[in-house]
Amino acid sequence: MTAQRGRDLLIKIGDGGDPESFTAVAGLKARTLAFNAASIDITNADSAEGWRELLADGVKSAGISGSGVFKDAASDAALRAAFFAGTAPNWQVVIPSFGTVQGPFKITALQYDGPYDGEVKISLSLASAGALGFASA
Repeated sequence: MTAQRGRDLLIKIGDGGDPESFTAVAGLKARTLAFNAASIDITNADSAEGWRELLADGVKSAGISGSGVFKDAASDAALRAAFFAGTAPNWQVVIPSFGTVQGPFKITALQYDGPYDGEVKISLSLASAGALGFASA
């Protein structure tokens, strides 16, 4: 795989339709998708020689964050609606030459920043809210 442009990593919010349509969150300059797997410690008095034991399945989660320039009323309206309704719509993260991660995420932080001598900026954080799927490119 060759190097890819960061701007080609896209974060998209779903509209809940059938079939579902996804809109890219416009203006984002920085985007991150992080996967986590928390282990579940089941060590007990019977554990061999006191060695830690971990449950085969742990707790998996993913987080998305992004920040950039506010510039698209349509995607901003979808973000605001999801945040204030407290819903967890389907999202897509398109990773160039790798694939697409899709599933429900809840917006945990939505921030607008507007310095008097600059552009309006937006920052958001999302937490996975269910099982995620992956489709390779």
